[in-house]
Amino acid sequence: MTSARRALWLLVLGAVGGAAYSVWRERQTPTDRIDPPEWPPLRPTTTTDTGPDVAIHAGAPATRGTVATEPSTPQPNAAAFVNALVDTPDARSTSADGRWIPPNEDGSCPDGFPIKANDNSGIYHVPGGRFYVRTRAERCYATAEGAEADGYRAAKT
Repeated sequence: MTSARRALWLLVLGAVGGAAYSVWRERQTPTDRIDPPEWPPLRPTTTTDTGPDVAIHAGAPATRGTVATEPSTPQPNAAAFVNALVDTPDARSTSADGRWIPPNEDGSCPDGFPIKANDNSGIYHVPGGRFYVRTRAERCYATAEGAEADGYRAAKT
């Protein structure tokens, strides 16, 4: 080989080796992640003359109807609130067609009340339905109309 070819091969080999080293080094060093932005702390709330239930943030313009909550005040769980309303005895139907009875120990419904209702999902299942056999009833109804009167919806077939 001539010296010019040898020099060219060394140059190409050096370039490939340098590129491979750069890639390897880049993978070895941890990436500098940008820290997430820090939000300023919430300002304390104060009540104004807009009413006892209305509070505005200190320093914010006082506009009537601006409602804010204390940062330390826990927000009520909406699902728990709705379930508490629905599970009260007065929330369920008391008509003859909306009458329900509790299920048997094994989750099956007694004779005369074949409709299985599930409180968590708000769905009722009829005999012969897709998931009727494996549904564990929480309430048993005589008719589908009674279950619907209590706020349940039919299961999809």
